[in-house]
Amino acid sequence: MNYEQEQPLAEAMAEKAGMVADFLKGLANPHRLLVLCALSKGELSVGELIAQTGIAPTSMSQHLAKLKAEGIVDFRRDHRTLHYFIAHPAVMELMTVLYVHFCGRQPS
Repeated sequence: MNYEQEQPLAEAMAEKAGMVADFLKGLANPHRLLVLCALSKGELSVGELIAQTGIAPTSMSQHLAKLKAEGIVDFRRDHRTLHYFIAHPAVMELMTVLYVHFCGRQPS
């Protein structure tokens, strides 16, 4: 390969690297990881997330907003109740890897 062929690949990789770094920043918070651990088992309401994680309601709201803005989670509305779920397929794969390496088991 010559330099001209390698340059477009390097530019594409740099663009993707920035996107991946931004994606990982959305995950790189202990509270957001707790939320994702809870959601890796299935859809939960905000109240259920608060109960399972112990995160204060105002803090939970901020973390869910960040995860939603990053496209990591989404929600469905059932009347006045919001039910959150993991929307990004790579997040489920990452959570499985994190469980195996740091929790010693697969999510149930």
